[in-house]
Amino acid sequence: AKVYYWTLKSKNKEWFSSESEMRGLRNHYLSCCVNTLLQTLNATWELADLLEKWKPAGVRAEDNVPFQLKRVLKMMQEDLPHPAPHQDFLHCLDRNRIRLSTQHDADEVFLTILDFIQRQMDDRTLAIEIQSLYKISVETQVQCLECNNVQTRNSHLLSLPLHIKEDRNSLKDCMISFFEQQELRGIDCCFCAQCEAKTPTKQGVKLCSLPQILCIQLKRFRNIRGFTRKLNCSVTFPEKFNFSELRREAFSSDFTQNDCRYTLYAVVVHYGDAMFGHYTAYVRQRLSNRWFYADDSHVSQSSWENVQKTEGSPYRGTAYMLMYRKDPKEDDQLPDLSG
Repeated sequence: AKVYYWTLKSKNKEWFSSESEMRGLRNHYLSCCVNTLLQTLNATWELADLLEKWKPAGVRAEDNVPFQLKRVLKMMQEDLPHPAPHQDFLHCLDRNRIRLSTQHDADEVFLTILDFIQRQMDDRTLAIEIQSLYKISVETQVQCLECNNVQTRNSHLLSLPLHIKEDRNSLKDCMISFFEQQELRGIDCCFCAQCEAKTPTKQGVKLCSLPQILCIQLKRFRNIRGFTRKLNCSVTFPEKFNFSELRREAFSSDFTQNDCRYTLYAVVVHYGDAMFGHYTAYVRQRLSNRWFYADDSHVSQSSWENVQKTEGSPYRGTAYMLMYRKDPKEDDQLPDLSG
């Protein structure tokens, strides 16, 4: 379900401090969603480094999303005391059907930008490297409960969509729920090739490999009888997350990575409800390792304590997307999958 937003501005003033180490982005034509994503992509220095290696040849610059993204990320890294110009990027998205003056869902726009990178870069090697930054490889198993036949399919995700309960949640509990097996019966039955009929099945997802950048979507928006509403319930999330703490059933037998620890570096925050709202971001600056808060052209230094206040409340902004970066390998341990 699509989610719609309105734009909040405080007295229409822009604010930037030379000590903020970040450049803001003016709000043009309801661009708070794109502005917020640009701040998180700018904090993903691995992406900017790969784009900087790209030497485009023969692309139509004004219509090419990765070309314009490369330009705007470079301008955002310049140490200048005013918001970074990004109208060319916004108009490029508009020409690629992410329309200006239209309200968008942040996770949808994020995945669409990654898709444009794959389709519009003329360097396939670099395009695949960028996709690999976010690529979560998974194995889906479907077991027929009539004949016990198991069908396995390998695929990948670029963000992890986690269902949340209408109560208190923790990121770890949401992860455990995502990887738990579920029984499918009635209209949800799956076709079994061995039985040649739709039968009750058990379905589960297992991790095959983890990416350098782990993007998580907290599914706060739910469609009930044709109406979308937002869940403001609490979802606690840690500054550091260790996948080896998950149950061994979450991992496929082929999982061999020994780098399973992650540190949070960006949070996409949503204010409002399912029909009206506003996006902002908390990002961790690369050099100083300090948290900053970006609300369009307003940028200010913040703290982990303020980030935690987005865990869930109907009166505050709530975390909608979390971005974690994998820790250096020497600090990690292979998860114990022995049982």
